[in-house]
Amino acid sequence: MSDKARIGAAGENLAAEHFASLGFTVVARNFRYGKAEIDLIVQRENWLIFVEVKTRNSSAFGQPETFVTDYQRRLIFSAAEEYIFRYDWKGHIRFDIISVTLGDPPKLDHFEDAIS
Repeated sequence: MSDKARIGAAGENLAAEHFASLGFTVVARNFRYGKAEIDLIVQRENWLIFVEVKTRNSSAFGQPETFVTDYQRRLIFSAAEEYIFRYDWKGHIRFDIISVTLGDPPKLDHFEDAIS
């Protein structure tokens, strides 16, 4: 596994733990549709949250959450639409970003309804 993949997996694990602490269940990790990938899909009651996790070793080049591009947003929406259709989801949805800066301790910021 490359360093980039290890860093990404570490951030996704921290994000999954964060959502679990809020009472959410991870229903999918790395959901793929075409060229799109959604890092985490979590559910609590009638809410389904599509989560983009951005992880960096430091914020020297900017905050991780600022690296979600318009192109990525379109891909995330496309994959979310497929997931909703495939599993016939009828509840509420939201698109969040989790920003993780690794360190001791790691810093995690949760941005609700951040992708529009």
